[in-house]
Amino acid sequence: MSVFVNQDTRVIVQGITGTQGKLHTELMLKYGTKIVAGTNPKKAGTTVFDVPVFADVKTAKEETGANASIIFVPPVAAADSIIEAIDAGLDLVVCITENIPALDMIRVHDRLQDSHTRLIGPNCPGLISVDECKLGIMPQDIHLKGHIGIVSRSGSLTYETIKQLSKKGIGQSTTVGIGGDPIKGTNFLDVLKAFNEDEETYAIVLIGEIGSQDEQLACAWAKEHMEKPLVAFIGGVSAPPGKRMGHAGAVVNGKGGSARDKIAALKELGVSVAPISDQIGDTLIEVLKEHDLLEKCMVK
Repeated sequence: MSVFVNQDTRVIVQGITGTQGKLHTELMLKYGTKIVAGTNPKKAGTTVFDVPVFADVKTAKEETGANASIIFVPPVAAADSIIEAIDAGLDLVVCITENIPALDMIRVHDRLQDSHTRLIGPNCPGLISVDECKLGIMPQDIHLKGHIGIVSRSGSLTYETIKQLSKKGIGQSTTVGIGGDPIKGTNFLDVLKAFNEDEETYAIVLIGEIGSQDEQLACAWAKEHMEKPLVAFIGGVSAPPGKRMGHAGAVVNGKGGSARDKIAALKELGVSVAPISDQIGDTLIEVLKEHDLLEKCMVK
C-alpha cells in the first residue's frame, strides 16, 4: 500500500510547458510516474516529452482518465489553477508554487470544502511513494523503499532526513511535504491519519517548525489513536518572536508557536524528539528498537 499516490496514479502537469514544468516532468517520467497530460491554453495540441498538452484540466481529464495533477504556474495564476483542478473533479492536486497571496488561498480553501479533492501544498516539495510514484520536486536518488512514513513542513529537512535514513538502511514508504504556508490543504493530522491506516508504514517521522500549533494537535491525536511509533524534529529553536523565518507560516505569534514550546508539548505527549536535525535518524533507530521494529524496517 501507499499514501495518496501509487503506481496507478494518472497525472496532469498544469504548466507543463514552462521551465520548471518541463524540468520536473522529465524527472518524474524517469522515475516512473504516469504523466498522461499537461495543460497550457496557448499550446494545446502540442506535446512535451510525448505527453499531450490540452487547453484545460477538464478536457485533459476526460481524454486521459487522469485523477491527479501537479501545478507549476506563477503565483498570480496558481490559485485559479488549483480551483480549475478542483472543479474538474480530480482526487489529488499538488501545488508546488510558493508566494501565492493569502487572499487567493482563502478562495481555494472555501472551494475545497465542497469538493472531494485533496490539496497538498502550496509551497511544498510534493510527495513520493517510493518506487511507485513521484509527484513533486524532491531528489529521487536518495530514497529507499521501506516502512517509514515522513511528513514535513520543510523541503530541505525532508531531503536531509531521507538521506540519513537511507544511509542507515532504513527505507521509506511515503513522504509527504505539506508545505510551509499558513493557508494550505493537507495538514499534519491528515497525513498521520493516512499513515495510521497504511499497512506498509510501521513508524512515522514528523518534521515541524515554528508557527501555529499543528504539530501539537496532530501528536495529541496520535497519542490517543495511533499505535505506531512517532518521532519528531522541530526546527527554529533560535528563531526570534514575530520574525518570519523562511516559510510564510513560520512565525512565532502567541503562546505555543515557538520551537521550544512545541518540543516541550510533544515530549509531554510522549513523542521522541530529535535534539538536532543530524540526529533524526539515530532517534528513530532508538525508538524502533524499543518497539522491536528495527529489523523489520531495515532494508536487506
